[in-house]
Amino acid sequence: MKNMDLKNKKVNNITEKTKEKYDINYNNYPLYNVKRGLRNDDGTGVLAGLTSVGEVRGYIIDDGERVPIEGRLRYRGVDVRKIVNACYNERRFGYEEVMFLLLYGYLPDKEALNEFYHVLGEMRNLPVSFTEDMIMKAPSKNIMNKLASAVLSMYSYDEEPDATDLNNLIRQSLEIIARLPAIISYAYQTKRHYYDNGSFILHSPRADYSTAENILHMIRPDSKFTRFEAEVLDLMLILHAEHGGGNNSAFVCRVASSTGTDTYSAIAAAIGSLKGPKHGGANQKVMAMMADIKKNVKDWSNDEEISNYLRRIINKEVGDKSGLVYGMGHAVYSLSDPRAVMLKTKAKELAIEKGCMKEFALYDAIERLTPDIFAEIKKNNKVICANVDLYSGLVYTMLDIPEDLFTPLFAVARCVGWCAHRIEEISNSKIIRPAYKNICHRVDYIPMSER
Repeated sequence: MKNMDLKNKKVNNITEKTKEKYDINYNNYPLYNVKRGLRNDDGTGVLAGLTSVGEVRGYIIDDGERVPIEGRLRYRGVDVRKIVNACYNERRFGYEEVMFLLLYGYLPDKEALNEFYHVLGEMRNLPVSFTEDMIMKAPSKNIMNKLASAVLSMYSYDEEPDATDLNNLIRQSLEIIARLPAIISYAYQTKRHYYDNGSFILHSPRADYSTAENILHMIRPDSKFTRFEAEVLDLMLILHAEHGGGNNSAFVCRVASSTGTDTYSAIAAAIGSLKGPKHGGANQKVMAMMADIKKNVKDWSNDEEISNYLRRIINKEVGDKSGLVYGMGHAVYSLSDPRAVMLKTKAKELAIEKGCMKEFALYDAIERLTPDIFAEIKKNNKVICANVDLYSGLVYTMLDIPEDLFTPLFAVARCVGWCAHRIEEISNSKIIRPAYKNICHRVDYIPMSER
């Protein structure tokens, strides 16, 4: 069907009268005690529920005041730093252990983890004809949209798609989590072929590979990668696996799940949320900002030159003129984002190996300089730190991962957190239904002949 040009059609003639109907004066929010963005006046999130899945800590409340602290991230009560350190010391991949912990609620022993690896390996292949029918026949320019539609279509391949008992929910979760790497890899290869005129190369997932190894194996034409590259990607997956029930995509998943809808619909909704540039798409905003900085800052080692350009960014003079230094600041973390701290260490090791230390030093300078410049311009004492998005794009780039896959990889990692929150929400069995105050003036219906 041909696209219809509606620019000159009456039905598409947007007038000022229409525009004003969508213009809500947010200054009136305090009048009705509305928490815009579900945030309290001090920036803390409105308490919407209880969870035992993940814990995000960036401040404490002392005598009613928000006091910044070093950031902490825990999965099922376990400090993520300890998981990462254990995997590093034992020279093993850790994302599968994190999957098990988040889904089942406890740390597996060696036998249970080995069995878990086996189960995931058996589930990684997509159903017969799925790749051709659901991915290749309808290529998409955006991998996130294709991922969402592919997850929705998995409903048709499930003999018990609507059952919400715990066994079925765990089974569905494992199948989705195991198959996402293949879906994004094949969706990318299809997009690359049909839209970018690239070669079309598909590699089947390997049962003996970890999730990180499988991703590198499937997205690279020659399937080659180093152990260290896989370890870095494994860390990325661990750090993005879960971030509390209040992050937008997890909350969307919980809202959808509270209706009693099926797992595929709830996960697809979360994917749609994560696609947004204010959420999972933030790392691409960082990359666009960094490209602009690299182009306009001649000496990447000169703090003064970098600072001057950051001032212009914050003053909305350059860049996308949003006034934001992407990758800096977080809704919860204040003094530090533990994910950024751990990732930065690995990013430096990778930069040394890849010969990218000059570029890494530029990122480091932006992290060092931005807080003071913000305080200087904004005239406040708000504490800000680098968030995980500042370094994630750099790491993906050094791993030769195409930008098309930055946010889809985030989805692959976060899916296990979504599934855990969905299962928790299903057990709550009360639909989430907040209120909106209607402020529209009442008007009389005007008969057609009198308009």
